[in-house]
Amino acid sequence: MIARPSGHGLPEVSGAVGVGALPVLPALRELLPRGGLARGSVVTVAGFGLLALALAAGASADGVWCGIAGVPEAGMLAAAGLGLDAERTLLVPDPGHAWPQVVASLLDGCELVLLRPPAQAPPPGTPGAQGAQVRQRLEATLRRGRGVLLVVGDWPGAQVRLRVLTQGWTGLGDGHGRLRACCAQVMADGRGEAAVARTRWLWLPAEDGRVTVAEPADIPVSGLPPADIPAVRRLQVVSTG
Repeated sequence: MIARPSGHGLPEVSGAVGVGALPVLPALRELLPRGGLARGSVVTVAGFGLLALALAAGASADGVWCGIAGVPEAGMLAAAGLGLDAERTLLVPDPGHAWPQVVASLLDGCELVLLRPPAQAPPPGTPGAQGAQVRQRLEATLRRGRGVLLVVGDWPGAQVRLRVLTQGWTGLGDGHGRLRACCAQVMADGRGEAAVARTRWLWLPAEDGRVTVAEPADIPVSGLPPADIPAVRRLQVVSTG
């Protein structure tokens, strides 16, 4: 699958993607069973951040219409830097109490929807009729439209789950400096094809703002004295587990 020509600094989305899958950025392919986001599936990300936007960016750069609901802090400038097409992205910052209907409408018109359910709403998998019915209705809409639902947070039965395990930042010296890039260990697991956990180190982002695979020499090593870590790649390791 070949994307349209990208602008300056934007990633090219090309290469083989499994049958029935939306493309993702090249750095994310090895984390996913088909090298992309399987159509009709639910994919979760532990929290909202660059990883969630990066998962949507590859499909958007390839011409897919995307919807983002319940994420008012989603920055289109940062998303556009990853390849997300603002002209093909529908934003619903606060879907309110009717969020299931809003998401269903987005799934009818978009091939990928990024959702963070309202905090006051019971999670779709909450025991009881309401949570189960919401989840079942949205999954039925998802299967009918052959799209992908990317959920920030938990979704029982999700086909793929991704989360950042550890991350290290560059740019911090001895109490001074500016954060320039983040090297993160990302893990993906789930059900079926995704049952075997996969872990990759990624620049999330690199110093140029892109999401790329981290080379072995860039991976942060905890427990080493600061003097043993090259100054240009000195990383402050932060556990997210």
